[in-house]
Amino acid sequence: MPGNRAFAAPLTPAALLVCFNSGAMTARTPRISVASPTGQQWRIGHGGQEVVVCEVGATLRAYTVGDRPVIDGFGPDEWSHSGRGQVLAPWPNRLADGRYEFNGVRAQAGLDEPERHNAIHGLVRWMPWTLQTRHQNQLSLRLQLHPSPGYPFSLLLEIEYHVGRDGLTVATRARSLDEGNIPFGLGFHPYLTAGSETVDGAILNVPARHTLDLDDRGLPTGALTPVEGTDRDFTAARFVGPAVLDTAYTTLERDVEGRAWATLDAPGGAAGAALWVDPGFSYLMVYTGDTLPEIQRRRRALAVEPMTCPPNALRTGKDVIDLHPDQEWSARWGIVPR
Repeated sequence: MPGNRAFAAPLTPAALLVCFNSGAMTARTPRISVASPTGQQWRIGHGGQEVVVCEVGATLRAYTVGDRPVIDGFGPDEWSHSGRGQVLAPWPNRLADGRYEFNGVRAQAGLDEPERHNAIHGLVRWMPWTLQTRHQNQLSLRLQLHPSPGYPFSLLLEIEYHVGRDGLTVATRARSLDEGNIPFGLGFHPYLTAGSETVDGAILNVPARHTLDLDDRGLPTGALTPVEGTDRDFTAARFVGPAVLDTAYTTLERDVEGRAWATLDAPGGAAGAALWVDPGFSYLMVYTGDTLPEIQRRRRALAVEPMTCPPNALRTGKDVIDLHPDQEWSARWGIVPR
């Protein structure tokens, strides 16, 4: 752990208290900006790779190799719009009417996608996380999610970011702190970039045999559609072209280690990234960004979102993780620059 780093600016007593409580003072971690809307900013790196993770949401704000962005992130003076780099828990994607029931316990989450009457992407992406460890190429953050109307359960989450020769690895551990079982789902929301102005000229490979049929609220109808013969078939790498995707892929093909790989590359291999998920993630949401509120960001990058369960899972029960008291669940995913 480096011991010769200094804070970028003089600390006020309030800032000192924040750093002490987060563990940053112990780790002598530099901050990018005291006034950043996403809280403290932690840099880790390896070789030419640099990763920036935010205190708010444990968000992956930036990932670069030299001067080339691997993800389409956001600046230290911005906050995360459109899920950019966020952690999605205790459910990913959409939840119909924000309402669900688990083991007789009813919950009602706020509708933060009001135009579709959905709750979306969980609760933890707007919460401050506590720094646990930080080294030159690794950091871990922790959050205890206390009971609330939207999630009347107690959950402990820890996320570790590690960057090395094999790129970025993100490991998550989840533990129930309740006396009974609790429901859990997890997702992440990185936007991959291949260096082109739009994703139309990028080459995409998604190793999935089926997509979920979604209704006009973005909720699964319960049907699976084979990708073969459709414009959503990227099992063989091909140009994204005019394809409009806000699509949940499943039945993922995996390598001998159980990993499924999705790739986005520029023609000729000039730039790109591969995203992998371990067996803990059974779904990939792929989004070309056509409906982003920021017009200048539309189709500029491709969101490839690892998810443990489909949209609306807490409502339907489909592939929800049933965490037992004191049981620890873990899964990993990562990005390899190309």
